[in-house]
Amino acid sequence: MTGQTSAIMALRDPDIRLMLMVRADDQAAFAELVGRYQNRLVAVMNHLVGHPDEAEDLAQEVFLRVYRNRHKYTPTAKFATWLFTIANNLALNALRDRKRKPVVPLDTPDPNASGPWQANHLAAHRDHPPTHQLQQQELADVIRQALDQLNDRQRMAVVLNKFEDMNYADIADVMGLTTKAVKSLLSRARARLREALQPYIYMDGVPPPPPKFDADDADEA
Repeated sequence: MTGQTSAIMALRDPDIRLMLMVRADDQAAFAELVGRYQNRLVAVMNHLVGHPDEAEDLAQEVFLRVYRNRHKYTPTAKFATWLFTIANNLALNALRDRKRKPVVPLDTPDPNASGPWQANHLAAHRDHPPTHQLQQQELADVIRQALDQLNDRQRMAVVLNKFEDMNYADIADVMGLTTKAVKSLLSRARARLREALQPYIYMDGVPPPPPKFDADDADEA
């Protein structure tokens, strides 16, 4: 029955097929999985911990754990959900360690390394005048600061939802929560982000659009 379940899930998720090949010690399959997820994983980690170097190290540790435990792998969810569950646990551990042993950072996070969504957004405007590029850079900094104001669980939920495009059920699986709890986390996080970003949105003299979060929540119910 376990073999049948694995086969069915592998048909639905090509990444599960690759991971099953990794379980059978296929090095090329592991390299392909790393290639597919490395940039995404580093970006998510950077959003969570706020330091590019640490994000790189944590992403590498995620892949090391995947490889070390490959022979125990049994698909029970989408591969991305399983992978980001490992990432979530590592990020939370890193943040807890930081709170127990706070250090003064020697450098500041690189806003340009904060994720594919932001990178693509900035690339779309690279032909605009320097003043526009400056505004985009400022917006990137504001977004970073707004995310930093969220608690660890709120930040994780927002990052998975907005940057990995995960639905409530997948986020619940990653974080070990109920769907209802994820909806509550995102609702509170969105309210805090609206408040943090509102002054910047008004800089151009254009009022922000009415929030659509309640409608989104209804659609996800």
